[in-house]
Amino acid sequence: MIIKRIALNGFRNYDFETAEFDPGTNVIYGENAQGKTNLLEAVYMLAAGKSFRTRFDKEIIGFGCDVAEILADVLSHDREQTVRIVMKSGQRKQISVNSVKKTASELSGTVTAVLFCPDDLNLIKDGAAARRKLLDNAISQIRPRYAEYLTEFNRYYENKTRILKDWREKPSLLDTLDDFSDGMCRMSAQIIRYRASFAARLNEEAAPIHSEFSSAGERLDIVYDTVSTVKDPTGSVKEIYYDLCDHLEKHRKAELESQQCLTGAHKDDLIISINGQNARSFASQGQTRTAALSIKLAEREIYLDETGEYPILLLDDVLSELDTKRQEFVLNRIGGGQTLITCCEDEGISKRTGGRVLHVDKGRIR
Repeated sequence: MIIKRIALNGFRNYDFETAEFDPGTNVIYGENAQGKTNLLEAVYMLAAGKSFRTRFDKEIIGFGCDVAEILADVLSHDREQTVRIVMKSGQRKQISVNSVKKTASELSGTVTAVLFCPDDLNLIKDGAAARRKLLDNAISQIRPRYAEYLTEFNRYYENKTRILKDWREKPSLLDTLDDFSDGMCRMSAQIIRYRASFAARLNEEAAPIHSEFSSAGERLDIVYDTVSTVKDPTGSVKEIYYDLCDHLEKHRKAELESQQCLTGAHKDDLIISINGQNARSFASQGQTRTAALSIKLAEREIYLDETGEYPILLLDDVLSELDTKRQEFVLNRIGGGQTLITCCEDEGISKRTGGRVLHVDKGRIR
């Protein structure tokens, strides 16, 4: 999986710029606010079909521009393909592969990418939403159907939330509550099964990486956690659905009183422990960073197992947040695939990786 070259037109602070990447390591350096992360954002969009920084495409369109465009030549499974993404104000995003229209979820068959940015270092200590986001972004790239379930779930969730907020002023809204509740349970059953399976694989891959990474040989465990009535989150979709319906029935009154959805995949979390203790509560800063790095590197290994190719690894200014030991561990494990690393200085990292160096200055790439 390699991005050979990319062209950006009206994308963030790039008027029109092109770049060619080495199939190995690429070091992208420059001062802050020059466009380094913007370049990684564009590459990530080739895989996910969306930004990792904003929900709104209009924020990606450059100042004074009507259109933002990403055009890239990709080598995937020994086949060269051209991916194009066009964003226009007030219009739906257009995605194509070799001039054939695609949806965002269909891009997963063309490009996969693992992103690691400074925010991910807080993955362990942050709330459950951060860990659900990790699962959703990862699974969507290797299981296109999952992204469809997630979209449908969010639609049911938003509608049901509005009913629960407004039913006292308009009691007739309760007539449709059961339909949206059932839809949430149906979609949640699908999502929970995907998440539980991925979490098990994440645990399997991350544990040995973490043990090697931590000089003390610490044990990392990752356990998927969902609503209490679900007996086996890896069981059949039908069984999970009935378990969710049971939870819904028990919490119906509480939902109406609290005006909140209490049953569904939005309650999921990953319980991450180190040597048997909950990492969110007890781990040191060094331990949480080691665990977060191990999880991200494990995600890369899962993609390799699934697709037969390493995903593109995007490291956005993360090395500056790590001590020398952790930097060396990451740099020693990025071989075998294409990596894009952003940083404020190039000399040290480029010498340590032997990578190609690109300098970004005011939206220009040299």
